[in-house]
Order: sequence, then structure tokens, then C-alpha cells
Amino acid sequence: MPEPLIALDWGTTRARAYLISESGEAVQKRLADQGIQSVPAGGYPAAFEALAGDLRRAAPEAAIVLAGMVGSRNGWVEAPYVACPASPEEIAAAGIAVDLAAGTRATILPGLSCDDGAFDVMRGEETLVVGLGLADGLACLPGTHSKWAEIRGGRITRFASFMTGEVYGLLRNHSILARLAEEPSGEDARDGAARGLAAAARPAGLLNAAFAARTEVLAGRMSGGAVGPFLSALLAAQEIAGAQALFGRTGRIHLVADGILAESYGAALAAAGIEVAVTAPEAAFIAGVRRLAAGLAR
Repeated sequence: MPEPLIALDWGTTRARAYLISESGEAVQKRLADQGIQSVPAGGYPAAFEALAGDLRRAAPEAAIVLAGMVGSRNGWVEAPYVACPASPEEIAAAGIAVDLAAGTRATILPGLSCDDGAFDVMRGEETLVVGLGLADGLACLPGTHSKWAEIRGGRITRFASFMTGEVYGLLRNHSILARLAEEPSGEDARDGAARGLAAAARPAGLLNAAFAARTEVLAGRMSGGAVGPFLSALLAAQEIAGAQALFGRTGRIHLVADGILAESYGAALAAAGIEVAVTAPEAAFIAGVRRLAAGLAR
């Protein structure tokens, strides 16, 4: 029988806390700029109280599960990575118990590692992948360090990370391209995205295509407001091409994103002829953490 659950998605800069009912509904939510980098040594019980103490008092019988960077080497207690291929049951079994207060325990979920020729890690995204409930498929989780995960037989068999969001920030804000970039209008966004996707299809590769974000503006063929959308579309398309090279051509991708990322990646995947199934990150997290919590040792 499902039980109520208090779950925290505790990252580097932010934390999201949820009180999840027996039926799987997030009945209360908390969001705070109180990621692990703002928590001093020994301060996690107090930080949990500030973030979710009221949720605990509202549901004292609820299990408590912490996911994300809270289990990293720089977090509360390091929860060692589980090597791929890994099932939800194997991920749950590797959870680390911690004490929040007298008589109050929580479980920190581990991350995953993968050695598919190059060593890679994820921490937090595995919960979202589990939340998709896939038997077989390929999932894309865009972000600062995007993750692509392959699922076979219900297990996460391998994955790869792409520094797409971080490289976008560097090019858009700290390269020569930033000198011509302006805030985009709706028309700028559409034009820049279309040009970025077209540039990604040219054979010279990313380093050549990225420079066109400057030369197209110098030539008067693109506005400064289109520079950011150009780069965003270009990098997303390059990421998709890289993932296809690694995992093989597939006709359907499970995209875990919302807002502008869902729009940008949805357009880039469609341009590549790939069908997209979109799941919001919050929905994937809640489904995943519930599934993993059900497998924890009591």
C-alpha cells in the first residue's frame, strides 16, 4: 500500500521539497535558493528543517527521500554511484540512511556512473529517468549538462553527458559573439532558431557554424537579437547529432523538459525527423522518487 512521502530534489544552488500523497499527488511544494553550496558542514538537519520541517509536521508518518547533489562528495553524505546497467531496484538498494533528528531518518539516493569508453556520472537525473517508467527507449534531459540515457529491459544501460547549456552561456555571454548579441524579440527568436538549425546541418561542424552568429550580423542578414536563439538551436542540434552517433538513430525520444527548453529541443528533434514525447521534470521526479522509495529497505 503506498505511503505518503516527503521528497527533496536537492541540487547545488536550489532545493525543491514535495509532500506527496498516497495517490501520487504533490499536495504541498516548497522551492528555495538553498542548495548544497549554501549549507555549512553539519548544517543539513537544520537546512532540512528550514526547507521542509512544516511538511514533516504535516505528515509525521511519511518516509523522507533526498535526491540530487545532496548525495555528492560535496553534499551531506556521499552516496556512491551505482554502475550501469542499473535497475530501479538496484538504485534504491544503494540508498544511504541519515539522521535528521532523534527518531527521524531520511534516505539519500545514489547517482549513476557509466563507463562506455569514457567515464561519465549523473546525480539526480536518474530519478527522473526512472520516473518515465520505460521498458525500452532513449531519454533526453536538457540542461547545463544535458543527459541522454538508454533504457533496455527496464534498466538504465548507459548514458552520456553534453555540456550544452554551459557552452551556450560561455558563447552567448563571454565570447566575441556577445558583443553583437541583444535581447531577442519573438521574430528574432524564430529567425535565429531557424538559422541555427540550418547552420547545424552544414558539414563544417560546430566551431565553424558558431562563428556565423557573428558574420551573419556583420553582413546585415541577421539581427543581434537572433544571436542567442541561433546559438541555442545550433547547440541543441549538435547535441542531438552527437547522441545519435552514440546511441544510434531512433524515431522517438522521451524529452524531460518544460518551458523554453522543451520548445527548443522539441523543434530541433522535429527538424531531425524524430518524434518527441515530452514529460515535465516535476512529473518525472515525483513518479521516479515514488518508485525508488517503494524499493527502499524499511
